[in-house]
Amino acid sequence: MKKSQLNTDEYADFYATYINTVTEEYTLTEELEISVHRLVKFVREIPMDKFDYRYAEGKWTIKDILQHLIDAERIFAYRALRFARNDKTELPGFEENDYVDEARANSRSIQDLLTELLVVRQATLTLFKTFNEEELLRKGIASNKPMSVRALGFTIIGHQNHHQRVFEERYL
Repeated sequence: MKKSQLNTDEYADFYATYINTVTEEYTLTEELEISVHRLVKFVREIPMDKFDYRYAEGKWTIKDILQHLIDAERIFAYRALRFARNDKTELPGFEENDYVDEARANSRSIQDLLTELLVVRQATLTLFKTFNEEELLRKGIASNKPMSVRALGFTIIGHQNHHQRVFEERYL
C-alpha cells in the first residue's frame, strides 16, 4: 500500500507533518527498507566533528537524534503490534526529552548507533510484512488520538525523513 491510500482520520493532525514527507514512489514496506539505508548513507557522509555538535543551547546532537529515532521507532512499532492484534487498550504518549536525557547517546559511537538503527528497522520491517490488509487498517488510541497500523508505518518513515531534513538544515 502507498501513502495516498491513507485517510486523514487514520492519524492525528500532528503526524501529518511526518507523513507528508513520504513520497508515493514506493509501498510502505519498500520505503521502510529503502529509507533506513538512505539515512545510514547520509549519516556516514557527515564529518566526524558534527556528531556532538548542538546548533543552539539545549538542542540535541546528531547522536541524540539518532537515538531518538531508534526509541521512537520502537514505540511506534509496539503500538502497531498492539493495534494489529486488536488490543483495545489506550496507550499513553511518551516524553521524548526524558528519553534523550536518559539514553546517553553521546557516549556511544556513531557506528554503534547506526547498527542499532538498522537492527530495529529490520525488526520493524519484518513485523509490518506480517500484517495483512485487515490488520493494517485496524486502529487504536495512542496519546489520546486514534491511529491506524498503516499510519504508524508511514509515521516511522516520515519521522526519519523529518529529522534527516533537520540534519541538513541545522547541523551541516
